[in-house]
Amino acid sequence: MITADFAIVPVGSKDTECKDYVTAAVQAIKDSGLNYQLTGMGTQIEADNLKELYDAIATAQEAVFKIGVGRVYTIIKVDDRRDLDNRTLNVKIDTVNEMLK
Repeated sequence: MITADFAIVPVGSKDTECKDYVTAAVQAIKDSGLNYQLTGMGTQIEADNLKELYDAIATAQEAVFKIGVGRVYTIIKVDDRRDLDNRTLNVKIDTVNEMLK
């Protein structure tokens, strides 16, 4: 399982509000069928392979362009762990939470 955290930032929009851009990007991820978690600072997604991951992020980026902004800045962090199976977003969180007890 490959996990990623990403954020798409519109550049040059007329307003400081980003909710329309975020909604468009997250809707594209939702439509991809990938598991995702929206956070206050970005979106985390899970994919079986890099192509699926990058295709979903590219579609989200295009969704932001379709709103009318002429430039976006996309930040992507990828965790491609192949030595263990089932390293989903929830498993990673659960592991740390167990250690905090």
